[in-house]
Amino acid sequence: MQPKIYTFNQHAIDPSLIDSDALYVLHKLTTAGHKAYLVGGGVRDLILKKTPKDYDISTSARPEEIKHLFHRSCLLIGRRFRLAHIRFKHKVIEVSTFRSGDNESDLILHDNQWGTPEEDVLRRDFTINGLYYDAATHTIIDYVDGWEDIQGKLLRTIGDPLVRFKQDPVRMIRLLKFRARFGFEIDVHSKKALMLCRKEIVKSSPARILEELFRMLESGSATSFFYLMVKGGLLELLFPALAQFLMTPRGEQVYRFLKAVDYINLNGGKDLLERSVLASCLLFPILQEEMEKQFINQNQMPHMGDIMMLTSTVIKDVVTSSFTHFPRRLSSTIGFILAMQYRLTPLSGRRHCHPKLLRNKEFIFALKFLKLRSLVDKTLEETYSQSKSLWKQQVKHGFKRSHPPVHPQVHSPKKDSEHASTH
Repeated sequence: MQPKIYTFNQHAIDPSLIDSDALYVLHKLTTAGHKAYLVGGGVRDLILKKTPKDYDISTSARPEEIKHLFHRSCLLIGRRFRLAHIRFKHKVIEVSTFRSGDNESDLILHDNQWGTPEEDVLRRDFTINGLYYDAATHTIIDYVDGWEDIQGKLLRTIGDPLVRFKQDPVRMIRLLKFRARFGFEIDVHSKKALMLCRKEIVKSSPARILEELFRMLESGSATSFFYLMVKGGLLELLFPALAQFLMTPRGEQVYRFLKAVDYINLNGGKDLLERSVLASCLLFPILQEEMEKQFINQNQMPHMGDIMMLTSTVIKDVVTSSFTHFPRRLSSTIGFILAMQYRLTPLSGRRHCHPKLLRNKEFIFALKFLKLRSLVDKTLEETYSQSKSLWKQQVKHGFKRSHPPVHPQVHSPKKDSEHASTH
């Protein structure tokens, strides 16, 4: 198959948007006599005039040849899918060798069969992620009509969507992810396959599912993504308790939190909200409803012990009924954040937060969640301001502020690249 080639005059990609380290890797590979292209989501984002978060490279060089070129800065990872990570301080450029293999079988079993650029791109998930960018000639190389689909704002699988979704059910989540992020329409065949294959989602890796959900919570498009997950019937298979709540009138409260999260993530630069704070947005409205049922509507005023116990029960009920579970450390932090809201905004109206709690290393997360609540409910703005001021006073006068722990990550084969769902 001869690819379609689009020149600079057609695609008008601004070279200044391309990471200099990615260009260095491309140049070194091509200078050594190998083919090497930018590929996947990075090329898609460049065409859409967005700065890519990640830069993935595909090359004709074998993993050992890549290692020989980049020496100590190169780390080879994976057995089932051998990859090279080229490290630049805190940044990693991922390099994969062109693969071949049957694109129409029910399950991809072998991922280290080397192939051509065409064979490699046919193994990817969607046409919009199936474009190469040749930095040496400033051209787009298109084997799958991905350029036309981007121009037409269309989401279409590479190959038969029924087969592709059964091969890797996470592709169904990624389909809704791109729909939420870009507003592209889903083509008729992919939409039909989504409905027919949705129950296949439970055959996926729980860790990958959770990673995709958290990445969407961090994306700035969480509101529309969760709406699509409910509408498409996928969320009820993965998080049934949350899905059922979202379909009730009280579920609107979760969407209000997600809108606030999207606002912060789109306007807050590189500092993303911690995952414990993000997960709290999904659970706090459920906790509020249970608090009303068990205490407020019974004219009872719960003690802090009651609140902590109910918080633990809500988290357990939601998580244990789910396909994928939160790591224990993450659940513990979520529990602290949720329970702490009833100290910062007590049901009795009498607020008293012991200095010891302010010195807790996780208090900053509870404060960030209170800020989210103040964006949803403007009457809490003063409470948030006072709580933040009190915390700052403690920092200034009392204790040595420790760095908050890095939010728990869910390990997946690959962070947000198309290879995580295509191989």
